[in-house]
Amino acid sequence: MHVAIIEDDFAIAQIMELKFKQIKEVKAVRVYNNPNLFFRDNFVPDFLFLDISLPEMNGLVALPIILKYHPDTNVVMHTIQEDPDVIFNALQLGAVGYIDKQSKVDSFKEVLKVIKQGGAYMTPSIALKIITYFRVEKKVIEKLTNREMEIAQGILDGLSYKLIADRHEISIDTVRMHIKNIYKKLNINSKGELFNLLK
Repeated sequence: MHVAIIEDDFAIAQIMELKFKQIKEVKAVRVYNNPNLFFRDNFVPDFLFLDISLPEMNGLVALPIILKYHPDTNVVMHTIQEDPDVIFNALQLGAVGYIDKQSKVDSFKEVLKVIKQGGAYMTPSIALKIITYFRVEKKVIEKLTNREMEIAQGILDGLSYKLIADRHEISIDTVRMHIKNIYKKLNINSKGELFNLLK
């Protein structure tokens, strides 16, 4: 089993390298300061642990490129970034794991085992972020009627009030009334806030 680490914090990279070298199934470990150094190498890892905030190239930009050239590599994000949008973006781009650096994973062997068996690995704090995100979204949706959700979707699609009215065969005044009710129910005052809640 071959492991690559792309991490610009020297101390963290050293600790990770040491931990992986202590796992007997791991035959080789290579560390890179940034994605470009990895791309210049001919090393093909089974697992790649990737930071997001990196010099020269952001980890989320590097991720699809890595998987394009190494489709069989299991990429695990190893980062301090906990924003749900960033987490979902990484998973949509093909990451099979997401580890919060601050959680200080005790056993990277467990991470490798879970993913090798066909699972995905997330530290508890990241899993909780995802669960909380869906709970909040569900509560928001439950507050709105079906028609209000349709109107809200029209706003998210970037439609004007007239186009929303045409889509649902209602008057512009009715659209305005629904939007007023949506804002009141969700305790918001702008399209921007609606985007943040329902995007």
